[in-house]
Amino acid sequence: MTFSEYLFLFGGMGLVTYLPRALPLLYLAHKQLPQWLIDWLSLIPVAVLSALLAPSLFADAADRSFSLGKAEFIVAIPTLIFALKTRSLGGTVLVGMLLYWLTSFFM
Repeated sequence: MTFSEYLFLFGGMGLVTYLPRALPLLYLAHKQLPQWLIDWLSLIPVAVLSALLAPSLFADAADRSFSLGKAEFIVAIPTLIFALKTRSLGGTVLVGMLLYWLTSFFM
């Protein structure tokens, strides 16, 4: 590929990436959204985090079977309790890492 083809390719990829983000922002910038839509949109981060965490917490990687005895799930419960009690992100990460490290000795 020539240099101009690379420039065209990068420009096209940037346009395809930028337009789906910019057009709704430009369209909705001066509009008042209904409250039900705002409430619904506030649930998206929780849904995405759940979708990312659930397979690693509940499914066995080898055969994708449901398993509640995984070290990740066992560690997640006290880590969640610590996070809810303290509301400390750094402390939660440290407690989770420490508990995961400790479970590696026993499992």
